[in-house]
Amino acid sequence: MGAIPIDEDGRFSGYASVFNQVDAGGDMVMPGAFRQSLERRRGRIRLLFQHDPKEPVGIWEAMGEDAHGLFVSGRLVPGVERAEALRKLIGAQALDGLSIGFRTVRATRQGGHRKLWQIDLFEVSIVTFPMMEAARIAPSGISTGAAIAAATNTIRNR
Repeated sequence: MGAIPIDEDGRFSGYASVFNQVDAGGDMVMPGAFRQSLERRRGRIRLLFQHDPKEPVGIWEAMGEDAHGLFVSGRLVPGVERAEALRKLIGAQALDGLSIGFRTVRATRQGGHRKLWQIDLFEVSIVTFPMMEAARIAPSGISTGAAIAAATNTIRNR
């Protein structure tokens, strides 16, 4: 079993979306698809549980595109019942899925798949079953370099 993917303050990180991979719905997010949305929305992208707007569970502290996809780093809010449960589930590695909530701005169809060139990102959720298999909370230490890059991009864009 790998390192626990959440720290004592409820912080965790991982990839909410991976570029150039087809998800279970037939969508493929292309590099740069999040750029305009991240610039426009900045700190207003919500951290939810299972895409439920009635279930905010934390705050995204850093979010940015790198060569691999959309890297996110967040913190669960202490004292929120669902967030406390998620902290335990993530710490036990019983839950590790991430999923994006968005509106398509620009897409093309190719080979039965939809290529997403620009999307308007509203939220990123912790989920049981992500549409994109590779969208996961990363084990501790594996994502340190990407976390620094994402945090740097977030600070640069403020």
